[in-house]
Amino acid sequence: NCIVIRCLARLYAYFSFINIFGFFVLCPAGYPCALVYRRFLFYQPATVIHLFHTFSGLALAAFNFGSQIYHSAVCVLVQFLMLRLMGRTVTTVLSSFTFQMVYLLAGYYYTATGEYDIKWTMPHCVLTLKLVGLSFDYYDGGKEPSQLSSEQRIAALPSVPSLLEVCGFSYFYGGFLVGPQFTLRSYQKLVAGELSDCPGKPPNSVIPAMKRFALGFLCLVVYAIFSPYYADSYFLTDEYDAQPFWYRCVFILIWAKVILYKYVSCWVIAEGVCILSGLGYNGVVDGEHKWDACANMKVWRFETTPLFGGTISSFNINTNAWAARHVFKRLKFLGNKSLSHVATLLFLTFWHGLHSGYILCFSMEFFIITVERQALALVRDSPLLSKLANSTLYPLIYVVQQFLHWLFMGYPLVPFCLFTYDKWLKVYSSIYFCGHVFFLVAFLIMPYIRKVLVPKKERSETKQD
Repeated sequence: NCIVIRCLARLYAYFSFINIFGFFVLCPAGYPCALVYRRFLFYQPATVIHLFHTFSGLALAAFNFGSQIYHSAVCVLVQFLMLRLMGRTVTTVLSSFTFQMVYLLAGYYYTATGEYDIKWTMPHCVLTLKLVGLSFDYYDGGKEPSQLSSEQRIAALPSVPSLLEVCGFSYFYGGFLVGPQFTLRSYQKLVAGELSDCPGKPPNSVIPAMKRFALGFLCLVVYAIFSPYYADSYFLTDEYDAQPFWYRCVFILIWAKVILYKYVSCWVIAEGVCILSGLGYNGVVDGEHKWDACANMKVWRFETTPLFGGTISSFNINTNAWAARHVFKRLKFLGNKSLSHVATLLFLTFWHGLHSGYILCFSMEFFIITVERQALALVRDSPLLSKLANSTLYPLIYVVQQFLHWLFMGYPLVPFCLFTYDKWLKVYSSIYFCGHVFFLVAFLIMPYIRKVLVPKKERSETKQD
């Protein structure tokens, strides 16, 4: 009985947190909103649908943040005026990017503390990407199709949207509070009733949506049960410092797995809302209707991949795709992928906030991915390592690889979650900066290992490539 009571208490505490975050609202309100749209509004004129999406999203925002919803209203209005008055110009794109990012960063500056703050800036960072992406898509709409990539052609806007259309897009209840990112063209197709496996009728998406809700709720329960045992605050206690080195490292590994379920549950349940409304419809692949257009998580890959790159590509997918489409690929003129990668991570760093922990997290991510790519190339080019990777010993290798993978996935998450210099430095000092040491040593010795394990012919071909 005591165990049951404790579990219920943890769930209640977590739901209290979620209630502020907007997630608790998404569960009871996001799904009914989608059902109302399907049942009563699917065949209504676009104006009615835009109004419903606008006021339902505003209601969720007002419930969570009260009068502070004026911040989003200001940015939406300014964005609309930029599109109307400045037209399809580079100046519009640069002005939009500058205004929206400066407004967000100012919000971070004036509201941030050293703790995990649940304030208007959380949904606003999602809105910032939407509005900046809107300016890019409007600009692309003025180009010849031959000048655009396939992604840009799909998202390009043929005409300037109305204010009501921009509001409906911005406040759509399935993506305003926690994402995912989607384009105005996708939203327009939703309103036009085009995102359905039954043309002209509401989509058969109830079961796919409920599956995502169930999966998200399961992740929510896992987080609610285990998070009290693996709290961020434990890192800063004398008890943590008194533990053996191996224990401190293993704690980071388990803590990382648990803490990420907070985001997994959030995005998967929000995805279910988008699927239920039809926004998640992604056409037919191999004769099967797909509902993953708004997928922000590939949960199976997230749980099973032994690669850092695999985890990153399965996590916060739509935000990463947005950054790739609007930052990384548009920096092609730099002529250097590494430089474009660094610039993209720098953008994501400041988009998350102004704490030093974000800078350390994303810089460490770049370093880890660089070393992993070198290691994968080494395994591919070395006959001995390739044979070993495909041998009967692979299950054992996989276990070791997963241990290292999650240990060092948790390592950069420490400053990401602790935010400030004094906190993350204390933790890193207690584990002797083992992640930095491990990857620095790996980076330095990798060329010498290649010389030993990779035949000279393969080394020459790699250099030529």
